[in-house]
Order: sequence, then C-alpha cells, then structure tokens
Amino acid sequence: MEAKTYKLLLVEDDTSLGYLLTEYLGMKGFDLRWIQAPSEVMPLLEQRAFDLVILDVMMPGTDGFTLGRQIHDRFPGLPFIFLTARSMKIDVLKGFSVGAVDYLKKPIDEEELVVRIETLLSRLEPVSGAEPETTLKLGRYTFDSLNQKLLIDGEERSLTNRESELLAHLARNRNRLCTHGEILKRIWGRNDYFNRKSLNVFITRLRKLLDADDSLKIENIHGQGFIFRIPGNGDR
Repeated sequence: MEAKTYKLLLVEDDTSLGYLLTEYLGMKGFDLRWIQAPSEVMPLLEQRAFDLVILDVMMPGTDGFTLGRQIHDRFPGLPFIFLTARSMKIDVLKGFSVGAVDYLKKPIDEEELVVRIETLLSRLEPVSGAEPETTLKLGRYTFDSLNQKLLIDGEERSLTNRESELLAHLARNRNRLCTHGEILKRIWGRNDYFNRKSLNVFITRLRKLLDADDSLKIENIHGQGFIFRIPGNGDR
C-alpha cells in the first residue's frame, strides 16, 4: 500500500527558516504549504484540507496563540503545533491551553522535527484493524454509510454505492475543499472528462437527497471542486 503523503501548513514569518523547512520537509516527503502572513491562514483553511499546522508565535498582526485559538474553535479536528523561540514555562502552558498538540522550541534540529511530526501524525491515524466510523450526523440527517441510508424525521432514503462513497468522502472532509481530482481518483479511480461529468451528476443527486435540511449545502467552487457546508462542524 502506498504511504500517505501528509499535507502540512507552515505559518512562519522568518524567510530564512521558512525556506529551510520548506525544502527539508519537502525532501522528507511532506506536502508543505508555507505562508508568512497570519491573515492568510483562516481563508486558506476554508479552501484546503491539511493534516497538521505548524505555527510560530511571534508574528506581525496576529500572534500565534490567538491564531491557534481561532483554528481550534473553527476547525476542532485539525491538529496544530507551535515551533517558537518563546520558551518560558508560561508560554508553553499557554500554547497547550489554546489547543496545541505539541510545543517545540527553536532552534530545533530538522531531523528531530521530522520525527516529532511523524510520531504525532501516526498517533492521530486510526488504529489498524479498528472499525471505521459508519454513522455520521449531518445536520438533521443521520448517515448510515454501512447500509447506505440517510435517515431524517423517521424517513429513510436509500443511496447507491457510489452516492454513499461520495457522500462519505465529502462528509469526512466537511467544510473543506475537496478537489475534482482528489474525488475522482479516490472514488472513480481516474480523473478524466467523462468521469467529471459523472461526478457533477452525482453531486446533483446528493443535493436532492439532502434537500430536507436547508442548512446543508454542497457548494461548487468553480474550476476546483466542492465544499460540503455543515453548520456546527467548524463552519460558522
């Protein structure tokens, strides 16, 4: 089985360190996006899915602690760590209090950073052999992916296998952009013109299946993909 490529977001205003970590973590197989302005973080997280965010603390405009709290409140399932020169005990405690899963002090050896990231992400992965989550709460709906059914107010709506696979993928990446290529390769097995047309048909079907709850929206991001908006799950 092909190893997963983890998507990391690095928020670091120091240009030299940013370039260094981008090159090194990329060489180690991570898909890393580096941004320097804290103001760009939340809009980017609305558009793209990441496995881990790495935050500096001392940045212009918004400090890392404030940004970490915003991430924790809006994307509670997204882990983030601090990588900072702020090393006093009060800073470390504050970092964990806003929801960080680790607090690393600069300067840090690049090899140690990779080990810490890999260890952290491996702990966040489902335990091998564990049963996947098969029942998801989607607004007023309950989605039973195992039996391919949507339940709402005592009404039961049956889904086809592909409808169920597509809905499960969108739901588990709720409030994040799922690109056309990502969806097609994962569910259809191939990203081409005809499968993209088929994807659009299935999106239309899902919208009809979910039409009893007006708060649920499968939003089309032109030329990119879809975002399944579910209020109360990080979208406010």
